[in-house]
Amino acid sequence: MKQTSESTGNEKKLKWWQLSLLGIAGTIGTGYFLGSGLAISMGGPAVLLAYLLAAAGTYAVFDALARMTAAQPEQGSFRSYAKQAFGNWAGFGSGWLYWFSELLIMGSQLTALSIFSRFWFPGVPMWIFAAGYAVVALGIVFFGNKGFDRVENVLAVIKVAAILMFLVIAALLLAGWIGGGKFTPKVPMSYKALFPSGGIGLWSAFIFAFYAYGGIEVLGIMSYRLQKPEEAPKAGKVMLLGLGTVYILSIGLAVIMVPLSAFNPKESPFVLALRSDHLAFVPHLFNGVLIIAGFSTMTASLYAITSMMLTLAQEGDAPKVFSRKWKDKYPLLALCLIAGGLTGAVIMALLLPGKVYEYITTAAGLMILYNWAFILLSSAKLLKPSTLSGVKRWSGLVLILAAVSGTLFHKLSRPGFYISLLIVVLIALSDWILQHYRNKHKQEGAGDEQRPEAHTGSFHSLPGGPGFRIKGIRLRKNKI
Repeated sequence: MKQTSESTGNEKKLKWWQLSLLGIAGTIGTGYFLGSGLAISMGGPAVLLAYLLAAAGTYAVFDALARMTAAQPEQGSFRSYAKQAFGNWAGFGSGWLYWFSELLIMGSQLTALSIFSRFWFPGVPMWIFAAGYAVVALGIVFFGNKGFDRVENVLAVIKVAAILMFLVIAALLLAGWIGGGKFTPKVPMSYKALFPSGGIGLWSAFIFAFYAYGGIEVLGIMSYRLQKPEEAPKAGKVMLLGLGTVYILSIGLAVIMVPLSAFNPKESPFVLALRSDHLAFVPHLFNGVLIIAGFSTMTASLYAITSMMLTLAQEGDAPKVFSRKWKDKYPLLALCLIAGGLTGAVIMALLLPGKVYEYITTAAGLMILYNWAFILLSSAKLLKPSTLSGVKRWSGLVLILAAVSGTLFHKLSRPGFYISLLIVVLIALSDWILQHYRNKHKQEGAGDEQRPEAHTGSFHSLPGGPGFRIKGIRLRKNKI
């Protein structure tokens, strides 16, 4: 708590509605505008059910995270809670799972932004667009919270306005007040029309429905900046209610206006739905909004993993050098590491332009869900038990398990599942090496810990408790 208050004392505090707005900015992005087309093509119109269930699962996760935040705000958010609940290994695993998931999300978003940009410039290679967007986003986050908050607030308003624009124009097209649409509207009524790929297709699409809600972790990370931390649940409820309503309405209109065969991973279903002989400019306008939305979400992801990298480095779960700030203000080294990861994502976009979006999106969505499971399990250990919270927690875990297992049944999502497993194994191996080093270091320094001058942490701290970690870091400083 002391560390949190010291690190945030100079930051501008947020009101709950500002946090909701930032949550919308961090959530509505390419997972919705482009990933929904992939979900529809796999699951058919019945994918609306998947989005409803994903909203329920997301609410269960955020409710647990918000209640932990209200009880004890932490800069490390869910990572700190996992560490308190299960020990150092859980904090390490949760933090790095999130870091890699957001890095993959940014790679997915860079790919999607390049796809949107090629709508106007089909001859330009994808990697050029990806590199350009990455450089601009790094610049925004480099200059800190003030610039990030302003940019994200503006982009959030633009995204909400774009969705409302889609709903209005789509309704006008369906009502026949404006005409010349490319497709004949048709409401799917039969079982075959609703479930063209059967239950397995819907099951496989579940991961992409969850992916559209990815971003609530940003609210968790930023909740410590609330003027009243106890208002974190309110901010999340308003955000999720709005998102769920908008997703169901907009995707429902898209499946009515566009034949199933026309949906594909390379075009947004909303651009397809708005194609009209009399409104030729609208797809171009909406495509511009898609770029703004994707860039906004990518910038929010970049902000989140920069904050997580600083926390990991400060607490000894990443090299200490990444906690340093140039001129005590700019997280230059942390951003350099992230820039290296983004470079890898750009190279993947260059080498695998055909399937990279599907593979990376699946892997990123899975790793988000692994972390969400950590959040639910941590809440079971840290919060006062109740029947309602137990029902929410287990419902969320069942829905997460359903989404994870569904990726094994489709050729487009299966490689992403294996990618996510590989990253989990690498994180587990790294944690084993780190814990082995720490235990060895602790044994070598056992004699020094008995000296009075070594006890610079709190005297009531017990081994394994939160205070012990801080004391251990200070011990190493004293020894140096």
